[in-house]
Amino acid sequence: MSYPQARYLGETGEATGRIRPATQGPDLVIGKDPGTRVHYLGTGESTNGAFGLYRWEMGPRPGGATPHFHRTMTESFYVLSGAVRLYNGKEWVQGTTGDFLFVPEGGVHGFRNESGEPASLLILFTPGAPREGYFEALADIAANERELSPEEWTELYSRHDQYMV
Repeated sequence: MSYPQARYLGETGEATGRIRPATQGPDLVIGKDPGTRVHYLGTGESTNGAFGLYRWEMGPRPGGATPHFHRTMTESFYVLSGAVRLYNGKEWVQGTTGDFLFVPEGGVHGFRNESGEPASLLILFTPGAPREGYFEALADIAANERELSPEEWTELYSRHDQYMV
């Protein structure tokens, strides 16, 4: 394996780093209080498509993503706190602080907080797809208590490279 082709061709480097303070509140809340708080740490747009990184803070109510796969991106999960069930395509395992799951394109995966306690994780997508639109659609559906038909769910999922199994 080798380094990718250069994306920066300058000779001196640039002062272009951006910091996001830990004290900054969530960018999105999905569900009822306390719901899931989503922090957009690095979006595909802000990383020039390199990756998308999100802090996913789940409340004590059960929730998460049922088994699915993506065709255009990898997804990785790193458990920051609590207990999160992780699905690797074959089995659900209990992930705890420090556990990591990498899923390549086409890999079936899911995650759930069923512990009855808050839990948080980092979710990393590569390359950086516009996942914020998908997360915001889920928040809108939850906030308005909308019931989608199977066809509407399929359309939403396919628009966001999400294929349920």
